[in-house]
Amino acid sequence: MARPRGFDEGEVLRAARDQFWSTGYAAARIDDIAAVTGLGKGSLYGAFGDKHQLFLRVFDDYCVGITEAVRRALAGPDAGAYERLRAHVLAVADATAADATLRGCLLAKGTAELSAQDPAVAARARKTLEDLDELISSCVAAAQRAGDIAPEQDPARLGGLLLAVLRGIEALGKGGASPASLRAIAETALAVLPRP
Repeated sequence: MARPRGFDEGEVLRAARDQFWSTGYAAARIDDIAAVTGLGKGSLYGAFGDKHQLFLRVFDDYCVGITEAVRRALAGPDAGAYERLRAHVLAVADATAADATLRGCLLAKGTAELSAQDPAVAARARKTLEDLDELISSCVAAAQRAGDIAPEQDPARLGGLLLAVLRGIEALGKGGASPASLRAIAETALAVLPRP
């Protein structure tokens, strides 16, 4: 009979995620991950596999989490879709501005560091960005049906534009752009949406 684990898996994964997030994948040493999780290297390997497997688990959990957060933020009836979209875009700008450590987004960080040589990271990042694009585009389409965004524009193109702006805001925030600048970019992107 297998012995029950003597640790909280969620807490361990959060600690490992924060280590990867702070240092990047290459600079995250397994000794440092063991120290922040409170587990020995043998326990880490036994529970999660090697460093790469642990990163993939953390990266996947992070990607699922941000996709679900965006889904919750944008879900609802057509009436109110534009306000939900507006609130989401401004919330991303504000959260990015509030990131005093300039840690940025783990999706962006992991993708930039690993996707060129790691097919698993590249595939997960691509799927996450496609999901985010679809959620934003669907909210744009809902706002069009409600009469809050002009219907003649392709919602997928508008959604793609907003996704690119949001990813750009996160990159600029990591580069130290001012909160006022990030907020202005978000407001300008919203102002570009064709209103009836």
